[in-house]
Amino acid sequence: MIAWAKALGSAVLIWIVLRSYLVEAFRIPSASMENTLLTGDFLFVNKVTFGGELEIPLAHLHCCRLPAARAPERQEIVVFRSVEDSTPNLNIVKRVIGVPGDTLQMVHDTVIRNGQRLDEPYALHTALIPPPDDQYRAQIRALQLPQYAGKDPGNYHPNTHDWGPIVIPPQHYWVMGDNRDESYDSRFWGFLPRDHIRGKPLVIYMSVAMNPFRVRWNRLFRHPS
Repeated sequence: MIAWAKALGSAVLIWIVLRSYLVEAFRIPSASMENTLLTGDFLFVNKVTFGGELEIPLAHLHCCRLPAARAPERQEIVVFRSVEDSTPNLNIVKRVIGVPGDTLQMVHDTVIRNGQRLDEPYALHTALIPPPDDQYRAQIRALQLPQYAGKDPGNYHPNTHDWGPIVIPPQHYWVMGDNRDESYDSRFWGFLPRDHIRGKPLVIYMSVAMNPFRVRWNRLFRHPS
């Protein structure tokens, strides 16, 4: 009995280490990254590139981060822990739009980075009439105002479709979903701290659609980019 307990304990320990520092499975729960990633896509996430950290399941403890091979790059898809207190252990996937030091602005849903309009073939706008975001405007303004780089901060009243220019602070990133009208991202909750970034999608190993239920065989073994 003791031998079985030791074997099980060793297996669990190995699983925790591999999951924390090498590869973790992740399921796409929403449409915020369509059409790059679909609801029901199952991914393997590479933890090595950005430096994995030891995570104790159920206890939700995070510690002992390893050095990163490199920093996250613009346009790269990343998986990260939520920055909001209400969902501290929620894993989220978005695309990096701005890195530390970048100046970002959005004008009528067009992103301008460091003075250059971005060509974003991955961006999807599904709403014919964008939903109102009045409930978030005060929050958006409060989060962005300290980094506002415009000439008239007193009259700065951003929304999710028109905001900036803002400067990304050190050790922070700006992330957005590809499906812009269905994504709860940096436009709502602000800058993403570097230490919340956990990894990058490695490959789609399974993709399941509902209504009707079917396997999307054509998506298997794709590398999201």
